[in-house]
Amino acid sequence: MQTSQKHQTTASIHRLYHQPVMEIDPFCLPHNQILDNNVCSDVGSQGTSVSFQTCKDQFFTLESSTATVGFVVYDSPSAVSISSSRSPFSPQGSQSYLSDPHHSPDNTYGSPFSGSSVDDSNELKHKLRELEISLLGPESDIIDSGNCCFNSGVHHAASMESLNCDQLVDMIPRLDLKQVLVSCGQALHNDDMSTVADLMHVLEKMVSVCGEPIQRLGAYVLEGLRARLESSGSNIYKALKCKEPTSSELMSYMHILFRICPYWKFAYTSANVVIKEVMEYEQKIHIIDFQVAQGTQWMFLIAALAKRPGGPPSIRITGIDDSQSNHARGGGLNIVGRRLSEFAESYNVPFEFHDVAMSGCEVQLEHLKVQPGEALAVNFPYVLHHMPDESVSTWNHRDRLLRLVKCLSPKVVTLVEQESNTNTSPFFSRYLETLDYYTAMFESIDVACPRDDKQRISAEQHCVARDIVNMIACEGPERVERHELLGKWRSRFMMAGFSPYPLSSSVTMAVRDLLKEYDNNYRLEEREGALYLGWVNRAMVTSSSWR
Repeated sequence: MQTSQKHQTTASIHRLYHQPVMEIDPFCLPHNQILDNNVCSDVGSQGTSVSFQTCKDQFFTLESSTATVGFVVYDSPSAVSISSSRSPFSPQGSQSYLSDPHHSPDNTYGSPFSGSSVDDSNELKHKLRELEISLLGPESDIIDSGNCCFNSGVHHAASMESLNCDQLVDMIPRLDLKQVLVSCGQALHNDDMSTVADLMHVLEKMVSVCGEPIQRLGAYVLEGLRARLESSGSNIYKALKCKEPTSSELMSYMHILFRICPYWKFAYTSANVVIKEVMEYEQKIHIIDFQVAQGTQWMFLIAALAKRPGGPPSIRITGIDDSQSNHARGGGLNIVGRRLSEFAESYNVPFEFHDVAMSGCEVQLEHLKVQPGEALAVNFPYVLHHMPDESVSTWNHRDRLLRLVKCLSPKVVTLVEQESNTNTSPFFSRYLETLDYYTAMFESIDVACPRDDKQRISAEQHCVARDIVNMIACEGPERVERHELLGKWRSRFMMAGFSPYPLSSSVTMAVRDLLKEYDNNYRLEEREGALYLGWVNRAMVTSSSWR
């Protein structure tokens, strides 16, 4: 499609997301040509090469994997380190279900378990059989893990406590990894450190960074458990500088996830369509983006607004981002401002960029520089869950920011967040929710990228693992991944004085058009004026708007 064609509907914004624009954007890098060649001629050849290296039948833990760099063996008592950049991510646990079509413990962990070497009257055999039934069901050769909820495995944890490490290791070929993970979290919750140590030893032999989704998740959960025991979760989350990938490597990893999963495109498409609709007749538009990242999201909106009858409006963008994004970006926010200014100039759109290089927790009214006569839109893309609330600090920056934004009288505020409940949950509830949520995420990645792809392994390691470790290992202010369900966000926005701004059918149409590129297991539901993006039966992300 050429830019000479007219794009007068709001759904047309989505179609602009299929074109590489300027440099690689870790959060918003489309891939099919539709903008003018003169706009993007310098990036047409950019892409991410996919390499394959078969893992054969060998299992890898984080430190033993040949596909990763800088890890040490699990036998070292002090060895735990994960390098990562903050995920831009950062849905209902008790009603969520797993979907693990690839998982088959019989085929994954070796030959079928046999107790023939133990006498029928032997107490050990009785215990092993009891545990086998509790984990695998009465028919040991019929294992249905496809619709199991992690919460259903909690009552099995007690069966683990009666077995020692050697006995558990002998059972590995017949153990259900999901249940071992649940049992380990339950033992840690109960302060049963002996059982925790035994189960972690078993987990080392079951997890794999190039295995099935539950095995890959298990590798990072095991890191989180170790970090929690060693009180080193904060150090792992922040990452050692010497272990970090280069800027280009990190951007490549983030591009992989952006390409194979719709979560970021969902955020940017839904927000842009809403903002374009609300600003249809405005001549001076000011957008405050509380996590501007590479800023490429706004190129698509600029291009769409440039085609408005009567000429484009003047656009001012205030981009907020802290120093953690500098590494992925390869520099400060001036890079974003320069890129957006050049792009707007190519479309003859009057443009101004104002950078606010600080965390959202530090933002005050004077930093935003709202001017009279501007129509204001505020964007919160996967960022509010990083703001500490009343359970962490008396400052309660989460609600403070909403009140601050409300006093600016914006025409619209867009919110996209993970639909997960990990903010104030106690450890074990949060642990189960993390297992449930990220099982779905790893499954959604699994259908789009081969398991033995080194690029995919690195992308999960550097862009997903750290969030998992933080939720499992850290408490108090050090735990920055604090997700809430949309119902809780709704309460916070309404307490700050906002009312819902129902999403139009144009937003839904644009997102449905986007999802045609992805696996059929992605689900889209419109509920109470908001959009829910899910994987099979698990809600993953929500998009809502407020005024």
